[in-house]
Amino acid sequence: MSTIEEIAARHGFSADAGRSAYAALQSGGFSQAQFNHPEFGGMGQWMSGGMMMIGDMFNENLKWRVGALLSDLSQHREPQPAMAPQGNNWGFAQSSTWWPSELGSPASSGSQNDMAYAWFPNAGKLLVKLSGDVFSFDTGNLSIYGVQQQQGGGIGSVVLNTSNGPMGLLGLNRA
Repeated sequence: MSTIEEIAARHGFSADAGRSAYAALQSGGFSQAQFNHPEFGGMGQWMSGGMMMIGDMFNENLKWRVGALLSDLSQHREPQPAMAPQGNNWGFAQSSTWWPSELGSPASSGSQNDMAYAWFPNAGKLLVKLSGDVFSFDTGNLSIYGVQQQQGGGIGSVVLNTSNGPMGLLGLNRA
């Protein structure tokens, strides 16, 4: 069985970067990760199923390597917990639940800059928090695999990666 350090080395990253990625995966239940490490191009997000963003957004080779590392590590389970980074230097909201508690835990959520999202498939709702304002959208049976904000900002710049392909947030009905 490979260790975190061996998996990181196989993808050309240091042991520290591997442990940081593993800690981010642990926090995301091994299906998503929000990270901030210089070897990964700074801040970024990864979600199983293909969503991947890194701060060095035009470095496709690095993006591919980071995605491959996180994919491999998501299949790996250490018997003891990995060392978590000290302090909150991620640049992402860590434990603030800004959505109503009656919705429970989202199937996926994320945040970057002034936008955050949380998807609740059981309730058929997507909540988007933009500059402090929360908007609710009806998703019905639509599956959402990722949310991204295009240049320009505003609610019209939010694009969803869905089971029906990419679509603008404004294509959903407000709930």
